[in-house]
Amino acid sequence: MNNYYKEYFENMKIKESIMDGIICVDGVVGVGKSTLGKLIAEKYSMIFFEEPVVNNPILDKFYYDKKRYSFPLQIFFLNKRFKAMKEAAKINKCVMDRSIYGDVIFSRMLMEDGDMTHEEFELYEELLYNMLEHIQKPKLMIYLETSVDSAMEKIKKRGREYELVVTRGYWESLNANYRAYFESYNISDILKINVDNMDFVSNFEDKEHILKLIDNKIKEIENQTK
Repeated sequence: MNNYYKEYFENMKIKESIMDGIICVDGVVGVGKSTLGKLIAEKYSMIFFEEPVVNNPILDKFYYDKKRYSFPLQIFFLNKRFKAMKEAAKINKCVMDRSIYGDVIFSRMLMEDGDMTHEEFELYEELLYNMLEHIQKPKLMIYLETSVDSAMEKIKKRGREYELVVTRGYWESLNANYRAYFESYNISDILKINVDNMDFVSNFEDKEHILKLIDNKIKEIENQTK
């Protein structure tokens, strides 16, 4: 697994220039990406780009028939993420809930699990690499780390029916893939935050703490460019 993501970043041809106003928030399902993204957008007066799970005609079907819907779902997400990055680049003051850079995690898992054929994955991968050649690097990538138990607890509280039918094994595999991906991630500055014992929704101190971590990281990046 680790070797694949290392090769992924080695093979990626991405523009060297940085989108100075783009922050990406990533992490496994249920970790709190959308919540944190909105907090960051509010703090820095940025536009929040939500992940395209609303009005997604394929997502519900995918969880009940992965072999049929894996490839079209990943193409749907890839297309939407590419479009979002192009729009964000024009605005250049945005927070992204997930992004095109890490989209490969899900497709790779689907191929390894046999829900996407090798031919489909190769086609997806070629399309992704072609798109990335037209994308700049983000200013900052924020990776929210969590345990499987913590993520599953949040997923249960959220109560989305199509997520509740997913086995623990899938969430364990997803978490392992995320950790492997971010061990190799090297295209921008990154801030890793473990949120297992944090509640930045209801707890004011946790909210202030995580925003302070982000603020300090942004200042550190800006000082490096002076």
